[in-house]
Amino acid sequence: MFTRDRALFGWRAAWANSAPLAATSVLMLAAFVASAAGIFLDPREITGFPAWLKPAKFAISTAIYSATLAWMFQYISVWRRFVRAMGWVIASVLILEVAIIDVQAWRGTTSHFNAATTEDLVLFGIMGTAIGVLWLASVGILAALFRQRFDDVTWGWAVRLGMLVTVLGSAAGGMMIRMTPEQAEAARVNHTATIVGAHTVGAPDGGPGLPGVGWSTLHGDLRVPHFFGLHGVQVIPFLAWVFGRRREWVFAIAASYLTFTGILFWQAMRGQSITEPDGATLTALGVWLAATAAMLASLWTKAPPAHWRRFDSPPLSRR
Repeated sequence: MFTRDRALFGWRAAWANSAPLAATSVLMLAAFVASAAGIFLDPREITGFPAWLKPAKFAISTAIYSATLAWMFQYISVWRRFVRAMGWVIASVLILEVAIIDVQAWRGTTSHFNAATTEDLVLFGIMGTAIGVLWLASVGILAALFRQRFDDVTWGWAVRLGMLVTVLGSAAGGMMIRMTPEQAEAARVNHTATIVGAHTVGAPDGGPGLPGVGWSTLHGDLRVPHFFGLHGVQVIPFLAWVFGRRREWVFAIAASYLTFTGILFWQAMRGQSITEPDGATLTALGVWLAATAAMLASLWTKAPPAHWRRFDSPPLSRR
């Protein structure tokens, strides 16, 4: 049974496992509240959206990711010094990234892809380097999870595969920092560039977007697969917890989720908005849905999912 005492124990455990990540989560929640207030108090817009919308989105995303990793650390007993160091690295990089996004919002300009001035270029360069370090640190955590032995083998695979999808999803973000053909041509003609990279495919960043997230409603947007990929570390373990202790179910869930994210990436790279899928995208989604249903139906007939995992199940792992 999920109780208040159990919730407090979970928070204390997260703090004991990685104080930097737990503290980062609290700090980012405070930053989210401040940025959310800024959306209503500051009338300025950047690329057509409230100036503080992006800082709010990154703050809450960072809070969730930090808390998730702090929770995950309870399952890792190998490479203690390395894992502890990775916690410090990830926490520091996440705080630095959100701080730069906040500074740029306060200045009234974009943070990502901004090369308009020397200051903007330096800040974006720092962010790019920090994101690379963050990705490598996440790969380090993934390697530790694969080295870790779990008494509950199925739960171990749920945690590993969730982190694997997140690492792959974050790597897709690297596609955003490439110069678009239009930017490359402008740089060739003008011998300089004010924007380097974009999350929109087929048009400059900005323009109509979905409320709250800003994903383009007219063109492809790499933030869509990036978002779903990043949250694999939460979604896959949660679904594994729901469907119980069958290893086959975990692999099926992870394969289906990764395929779905891949379809979204393919759609975005073709310059197609998530709100306007064409026949090829709908066919791919239909095949994915049918294959997922068939796979789960087959597993159900062979091995129905076990009872729901209890919230107070202890972490089952060993060296």
